Amino acid sequence: MQAASQRIKNVQPIRRLDHIEKMKKSLLKYCSYRDYMMFSIGINIGLRIGDLLQLRVKDILEGTHIVIVEQKTDKIKRFLVNPQLRKEVRKYVRKSNLKNDQYLFPSRKGNGPITRVQAYRVLNKAAEMADIPDVGTHTLRKTFGYLHYQKFKDIALLQQILNHSNPKDTMIYIGLTQDLMDETLMDFYY
Repeated sequence: MQAASQRIKNVQPIRRLDHIEKMKKSLLKYCSYRDYMMFSIGINIGLRIGDLLQLRVKDILEGTHIVIVEQKTDKIKRFLVNPQLRKEVRKYVRKSNLKNDQYLFPSRKGNGPITRVQAYRVLNKAAEMADIPDVGTHTLRKTFGYLHYQKFKDIALLQQILNHSNPKDTMIYIGLTQDLMDETLMDFYY
């Protein structure tokens, strides 16, 4: 069995839209609506898992942006919540009977949010059931980055959104460097 640090290093973005749909269906079938929403919000706003789990209902439903102090960098970060995601969150909050000051992803034990370990477990379980490899909590942010890059092709903007120091780090982070290497080596034979 691999060590936890090796598993984290091998976590990848989910690159295929059909795999994202498989993951969502798996989360709903084998886990919970809460876990589905954690995945959906995570791949759509790109927060680190620690920041994502600390969100309260009011953080995402009041105003147009989420404003947080990032745990890792201690910097203030402002993220837009698009109307489609906001609508989905409202539905989740209503169905789950969550109050404005409650955590968006409450633990079934106590008043806090689910833990990073629990988030890892549910994501890993859903991924296993959907036959999607290399999934962990960081997959959410990496998937956001990968899909954002595929849509807009602006690595400098994505670097800023993800708060990375340079474009190379961003390319490696979203798995783009590996994709490019694989693509060039696929046709390289003499």
